[in-house]
Amino acid sequence: MKYELVIGLETHVELSTDSKLFCSCGGHSSPKEPNDCVCPACSGMPGMLPVTNKHAIELAVKAGFMLNCKINQYTTFDKKSYYYPDLPCAYQITQWFNPICVEGSVDVNGRQIGIKQIHLEEDAGKLVHDEATNTSFVDFNRTSVPLIEIVSKPDFRSSEEVISYLEKLKANLQFAGISECEEGAMRCDVNISVRPEGSTEFGVRSEIKNMSSLSEIKDAIEFEKVRHVDAIERHTEMLVQETRRWDDVKRRTFPMRNKETAADYRYFPDPNLMPIVIDDAWLEDIRASMPATSDEKTQYYESMGIASKEAAVLASDRKLSDMFDAVVATGRSVKSVASWILTECMGIMKRLEITSLEIAPDKLARIIELVDNGEITRAAGKKVLSAVFEKDVDVDKFCEENALNQKIDEGAILDTVRKVIAENDAAVADYKSGKVKAMQALFGSIMRELKGNGDPAIIRTLLEAELNK
Repeated sequence: MKYELVIGLETHVELSTDSKLFCSCGGHSSPKEPNDCVCPACSGMPGMLPVTNKHAIELAVKAGFMLNCKINQYTTFDKKSYYYPDLPCAYQITQWFNPICVEGSVDVNGRQIGIKQIHLEEDAGKLVHDEATNTSFVDFNRTSVPLIEIVSKPDFRSSEEVISYLEKLKANLQFAGISECEEGAMRCDVNISVRPEGSTEFGVRSEIKNMSSLSEIKDAIEFEKVRHVDAIERHTEMLVQETRRWDDVKRRTFPMRNKETAADYRYFPDPNLMPIVIDDAWLEDIRASMPATSDEKTQYYESMGIASKEAAVLASDRKLSDMFDAVVATGRSVKSVASWILTECMGIMKRLEITSLEIAPDKLARIIELVDNGEITRAAGKKVLSAVFEKDVDVDKFCEENALNQKIDEGAILDTVRKVIAENDAAVADYKSGKVKAMQALFGSIMRELKGNGDPAIIRTLLEAELNK
């Protein structure tokens, strides 16, 4: 029998605010040491009342617009009651009865994935376990950091669809300035079940908690699919509705606890927080501030003459897109800038294991200008770019100190070509006997002699002419 995957996602996204959701403590990027970003309000001291962060409301509405949701202009906060050591009040402030956004949708590879709702809530703290002393520590820095939870409908049918959705979601959240989506700022709970193809009934559901790595999410889904099918077909275990965790070392999921229901959390309206009323004027101000989406950016770059695949990569990351826009604004060629970012910059980032493009746009623009004007070779430009990444050097000063901006005339190049030919009889003989690759060895020797400063096209022309005499 063939089986169909049924997947729904609950994606928790930390909002890019300067302060927490209900107090003036700093947001996600503020803490430096454990418990150094905590006040009486977010640590649950008696008598301290919450005050709602207006900017968090606006970012949640932006997310709703981005995902084609209906915006609830009357929205409220509720208490979700459960006890855990990293939750100082023994309840979480969230939205249950009147979430801020409902009934949206997003296109994923030609299929519409439904969005049930987006709601605001505060994050919990963090437990740090010391196995050596059998001790647990509580860090409340993250407590009350604002989150939105984006709840999809169970419309995904493959792990590939899930990854495409999350990649698209991440790009658009970054473009809209809603979230950085880095360093755990985007976490996902994956709800998964299987059923016979053609069936409309849902199977027994497992929820895999707190996943942030796309590769791990994909592997966890594939593991759960096999586990569920084996349980149904081979009776390897009795499936129960439960919460599970992914073990990245053992490459499998393990049960954590039985899955709670809404009744277990005893939701009720928070009496300390007034309802939020978003009037038409405020709503239109938020709509007017919406930036271009990743898809719109892709289309724009394509209209500039960039190939579709390259445009999609540039538009998939806010830092890449911002760098491209800034360098093009200096007057550099569109295609040249795209080539340098997608080939040279990303190559260096991979080598240095850097995940974000942070160099100054004017420095990249200057390197491209020098190469395009023939003042330095592309190989020399790559050396300068590496130095900019690693040491943030001044471009012109680095070129001068390393003799990269010296133009070498054809006479000097020809002298070097003849010198290398004279010193490599074996390679010359190989070339003359039909081994064309021998020419590449000679070319490499010439480039080393010239320290990468000669024009490769001129070198190749002169070398070929000398060898064919």
